[in-house]
Amino acid sequence: MVLAVFLLIRLVPGDVVTQLIGLEGQISPRRVEELRRLFGIDRPLHVQFGEYMTGLARGNLGRSLRTGQPVGRELSRRFPVTIQLAFMGLLVALAIGVPVGVVAALHRGRAADVLATGFVLLGLSVPSFWLAILLILLFALRLGWLPPTGYVSPAESLSANLAHMVLPALSLGLILAAASTRIVRSSLLEVFGRHYIRTARAKGVAERGVVLHHALRNALIPVVTVIGLQFGTLLGGTVIIEQIFALPGIGRYALEGINLRDYPVVQGAVLAIALAFTLVNLAVDLCYGVLDPRIRYS
Repeated sequence: MVLAVFLLIRLVPGDVVTQLIGLEGQISPRRVEELRRLFGIDRPLHVQFGEYMTGLARGNLGRSLRTGQPVGRELSRRFPVTIQLAFMGLLVALAIGVPVGVVAALHRGRAADVLATGFVLLGLSVPSFWLAILLILLFALRLGWLPPTGYVSPAESLSANLAHMVLPALSLGLILAAASTRIVRSSLLEVFGRHYIRTARAKGVAERGVVLHHALRNALIPVVTVIGLQFGTLLGGTVIIEQIFALPGIGRYALEGINLRDYPVVQGAVLAIALAFTLVNLAVDLCYGVLDPRIRYS
């Protein structure tokens, strides 16, 4: 992954020097070469990659070519914003997707199921950036309930922080809620056909107990799998949302690095997102053993 990002960002036309000076005709070619030498991008790629991997082995992600600030320090400052956004988006998805999926499964083929299916189709079809713009127009500009853009740290004001994060979280969470609804519905319908569900009903267990204690828990394994993968995707998918809402997260940091051809910034941001995605997948695997006692890891 590090090698792929290292090479791909360098395939993009231009570099940090051309972004800084604009048209090269404004200064002499000799000055351009001096700047490239100053930033260390005039050396062969294998030499640059070797130096980057050496620094990475020591925990050094390098310094921004644009600002000179350590990339690791910037990532540690911005990562909590992205984590909060992804976590709140996941809460929105679970709060909507799981109940709607359960209702759709319990009323299969009826009006509630048709409405849930329409919600799924709409949610999977609407781009998150377009939904974000609609939410800003409605709740921020027309109704004036929430701020359109900006960020406030929880340490400064928790209420202001939540107010600024609601619209971005809805933009991410509503899309994921549609996928969650579909998985919950299909998993529950499969579990409802199992023998132990019919046995529980034959024993006189209330329908609520059958759904919550017998069916839903056994149907959660594929749901947790999808949610875990989607949460990892949220970490990388916050790039556009953070840009729209002017949130100082890793996604916006990576986008700025791409626009400025700031190689250490892009490499560090992608590495942090990939590491978080890997840790989320590990957590999902560990959750299987909690949901189903028959699953054990040796």
